[in-house]
Amino acid sequence: MAVRKGTFAKPNKPVPARSQPTPRGVEPKKAAELAPGKPPRVDAARMFDAQSYLRSLIREVPDFPQRGVLFRDITPLLADPRGFHIVLDTIAHRFVGEQVDAVVGVESRGFIFGGALAARLNTSFVPVRRPGKLPRGTDKVSYSLEYGESELEMHRDALREGAQVLVVDDLLATGSTAAAAGELVDRQGAFVIAYVFVIELGSLGGRERLAPAPCLSIVRYD
Repeated sequence: MAVRKGTFAKPNKPVPARSQPTPRGVEPKKAAELAPGKPPRVDAARMFDAQSYLRSLIREVPDFPQRGVLFRDITPLLADPRGFHIVLDTIAHRFVGEQVDAVVGVESRGFIFGGALAARLNTSFVPVRRPGKLPRGTDKVSYSLEYGESELEMHRDALREGAQVLVVDDLLATGSTAAAAGELVDRQGAFVIAYVFVIELGSLGGRERLAPAPCLSIVRYD
């Protein structure tokens, strides 16, 4: 019996797997580690130590602003994009998903971190300044420092009543400056949900002074 051509299907042949292209700039022997669906191999000996890296960017300056004071200088950290991102990412990650209505930054280095953090959290930034720097009516608070007296001001209409606020500064020492900023927040009927610092000098007891509000610090010196 005649058989019409094409009535029998050709036997299936295994289709060779398509190889994934090697990512540009990656050695071929390492390409498999980056293939979709396969987690990269972690070399524990080469893992990045963020704490050590940030500490290496904080410079110690003795006898500043007066004799006997060891000043922690963050300008090298600010000059390092990687270090600056690590600080901001660490803080922002802690508050993602929480209600933050405003970030209050304390003059002057608190402006640097507070403004950038407010942008990442998509919320308002409110400056707390030294006397005579704000152009409209202000609330004012006086407080004692370890080497003198000082004052802080904030615009009276800066925060709405019931707002949830982060107070941000570069350094937590005795906690007097942060506590003064917190008092300004309280006067406007808002609430400090946390105090945030880049550096904490743990031996000076600032964290205890700010209790019961929680404190977040990135680098701590005891």
